[in-house]
Amino acid sequence: MHTLAPVVVSSDELPPSVRTNAPSVLFVDQSGQLGGAEFSLMPLAATWGARREVLLLSDGPFRARLESLGVPVSLACEASVSGIRKDSLRLSWLAALPGIVRQVRTIAQHAKSFDVLFLNTQKALVFGALGKPLHRKRIVWYLHDVMSSEHFGPLQRLVVRWLTRYAVDHVVANSRASAESLITLAHCAPEDVPVVHNGIDLEAFSRADTSDMATLRRQFGLPENVYLAGLFGRLASWKGQHIALEALARMPDLHLVLVGSAMFGEEAYEKALHEQAARLGVSDRLIFAGFRDDMPAWMKAVDVVLHTSTEPEPFGRVIVEGMAAGRPVIASAAGGVPEIVNHGCNGWLVEPGNPAALAEAIETVRRAPDLARDVACRARDDAAQRFSVDTYLNRMTSAIAGCAARARARKA
Repeated sequence: MHTLAPVVVSSDELPPSVRTNAPSVLFVDQSGQLGGAEFSLMPLAATWGARREVLLLSDGPFRARLESLGVPVSLACEASVSGIRKDSLRLSWLAALPGIVRQVRTIAQHAKSFDVLFLNTQKALVFGALGKPLHRKRIVWYLHDVMSSEHFGPLQRLVVRWLTRYAVDHVVANSRASAESLITLAHCAPEDVPVVHNGIDLEAFSRADTSDMATLRRQFGLPENVYLAGLFGRLASWKGQHIALEALARMPDLHLVLVGSAMFGEEAYEKALHEQAARLGVSDRLIFAGFRDDMPAWMKAVDVVLHTSTEPEPFGRVIVEGMAAGRPVIASAAGGVPEIVNHGCNGWLVEPGNPAALAEAIETVRRAPDLARDVACRARDDAAQRFSVDTYLNRMTSAIAGCAARARARKA
């Protein structure tokens, strides 16, 4: 069995030897879209202190964002591979096999000129680790998922277990929930899967102009004093926007804005949400804002931030963003969320998939504005202390540098 060496991750200032001898890194991500994994990769790639490159397995706005930050980007797109979903069965993988082989070879060829291969997503893990006999580089995998049967098909889980045990050198998880799911799946020792929470750009929320709140509301014909709940993130069934609509129907004075768009072939779900809103009679109190670049301003424009995932959330980036925006947050109590939210202290937790409980929590927040304000202030301080970009970068840089240092020591 390939034993994972423990990664020491510390929030202390990195020593000069690490900063000046940073290894060259090839970062690989499967998506050209902007999701939580991609937002976490951006500051790491942008600030890396040595030669680096990001290899994307599909094109999209993520590439433009990286290039605007001065990060070199390459593409290795295969249409047949891009269509494979996390829960796909064996037949889908077999049909895409020629494209998979090409992507494995492309990643391996790129990796040969770097010290470390950093795999940021599931497909990146599979294709990057399968090519290890070709590139023979140290592999760091940043796990952003709860490796459960609800999220992944049996073949995918089998492949991940095998690669984790025999190909990956170091795993870093984005939450304890993600780490524990992999420990169970691959029979890893807990110390072999350290946790580095995502870092949030807290300054972006400090810079957001609160005077824009009324302007943003007027864009959609909302009075400035209407009570507005916000749900942020891509439109997907497991993200639970339909649960928020059910809660909206129970609260005739509430308005709801959905900030985000359908991704990864989930357009049918967006259509279903429109149909559900019409059926419930809440269309006049529901706003589909789509994807927005000004997310901090939108979070400050709402009265309460909702998180409604019906399945275990690996981390819950939008929860921390809501905290950073100084808004009360109500979140589904599953996955990595309880690592972020302490019920009644820095937010509220509700049972996943329960619209009645969600509506009750919203009403609690609305009827106790002083309490909501106090909780939101504590949450903002907590976000600054625990989830800053600097803390994330220090810990992740230490993990990658430690991986490369052990490789150099073996060669010496």
